[in-house]
Amino acid sequence: MAQGLQLTQTLKQTLVLAPQMQQSLALLQAPILELKALVEKELQQNPVLEELPPTTVESQDKLDGETVELPSSKLDPTEPPPDVRYDPAMERETKAPVDDFQAEFERLAQMDQEWRDHFNQTQTPLRSREEDEEKRAYMFESLTSGTSLQEDLLEQMRLSDLPQEQRPIAELIIGNIDENGYLKASVDELSFSTNIPADQIEGVLKVIQSFHPPGVGARDLRECLLLQLERAGKQNSLEYQIIKDHMDELGRRRFPEIAKALNIPVAEVQEAARRIANLDPRPGRAISAEPDVYIVPEVFVTKSGDDYVVTLNDEHIPRLRISNQYKDLMSQTDSDQEVKDYIRNKIQAGKFLIKSIHQRQQTILNIAREIVKRQREFMEKGVSALKPMTMAQVAEAVGVHETTVSRAVSGKYMQTPQGVFEMRYFFTSGLQTTSGDGVSNATVKEMIAELFKNESPKYPLSDEEVVRLLKEKGIVIARRTVAKYRAELGILPSNLRKVY
Repeated sequence: MAQGLQLTQTLKQTLVLAPQMQQSLALLQAPILELKALVEKELQQNPVLEELPPTTVESQDKLDGETVELPSSKLDPTEPPPDVRYDPAMERETKAPVDDFQAEFERLAQMDQEWRDHFNQTQTPLRSREEDEEKRAYMFESLTSGTSLQEDLLEQMRLSDLPQEQRPIAELIIGNIDENGYLKASVDELSFSTNIPADQIEGVLKVIQSFHPPGVGARDLRECLLLQLERAGKQNSLEYQIIKDHMDELGRRRFPEIAKALNIPVAEVQEAARRIANLDPRPGRAISAEPDVYIVPEVFVTKSGDDYVVTLNDEHIPRLRISNQYKDLMSQTDSDQEVKDYIRNKIQAGKFLIKSIHQRQQTILNIAREIVKRQREFMEKGVSALKPMTMAQVAEAVGVHETTVSRAVSGKYMQTPQGVFEMRYFFTSGLQTTSGDGVSNATVKEMIAELFKNESPKYPLSDEEVVRLLKEKGIVIARRTVAKYRAELGILPSNLRKVY
């Protein structure tokens, strides 16, 4: 068969998400502060949407259902716009096509009322909201931006006695220091890339290594620890000698070998190792420009009598409605069809946004209630009582798809009587006990941490011994699983935890 280009037709089905569905999924997955930003963006792009100020929430209820006529020059900007009803007879007289907006506006008014009622259920008094907002604004205004390690070192360089001609070399070295305080490029590499003699770079590096924090500018962990001891005047100490000559044995905690090489008791080596552990292996972390991350709980769980009450945090979500001014514009006979089509599309988009936000809040509330229902013992006793729970179980109980649960809990936090936890934290697989009950992985991990915490320093528990102790408590677990949990807890193997 000859080769060549051919044009063929094929039919296939593909799943394409509509823009409105993509917006709905984005609102569901966004945490509360991101949701606020998304809603504010929609407020800027959609002119028919407007936000109800907190001062007008109570007065709005008095205006619903009434037709208020005020001259435009006397309208108070702090009051909500008057509710202007649309009369189809006004357009029949002009023989223009009648748009069926009366029923649509009534549905909008009903949706607005339901949306406000949803927020008013958990609404705090106006004075309390204003005081909370003032406190929050004061807190954020009091925050100061951090200084990076490089900026701090450059400032120390400008205040030092370093000659002016050597300062470009210092800037080059500081630019190659990472956030932990280590020099990532060797002196030879810097010399090769800049054609500056290596001895000059080495001399400037010594000056930078005298800056704060102690240990900054080191090329490896050994040099970092030695610099810190030199700054403290401990060049003749046992710690300095161990780090200088026996760093590999120290990392493997081979204290008997170090003691034999130095001809000293093992107890002295252990004591020196304890003092070495007080040194900072990452000195650059003391000066970090990373901003603090503030968590805003999406759900509050409070105990009321014998029950736990689940409420949503609606404080940061803007209260939206369709502007009555555009409803008034739709009722005007002199409005052309293009304007009406534009407003109709914007009203439909605004309706879908309000409905999506309401659906998001209801979905998160239903999922949170199911979590609290299944994890009631956790609310009372803590992590030790956490039960295995999967997203499929919650999805079946709530009546949504498993992926909806995954999106709904993504990046969301729940404030419980036991503290603030990410909602994903409550979804854990479990292990089967000898009694047939399930126990979550988090509970087993906490039990393993408690066993290691209470072990004898001279006779640390091995992974096999932990397996045996857990089996005595009715939990059957493999040794490799214990080793995995031990590594996640940051606990060394038994041979490295032994104290001689």
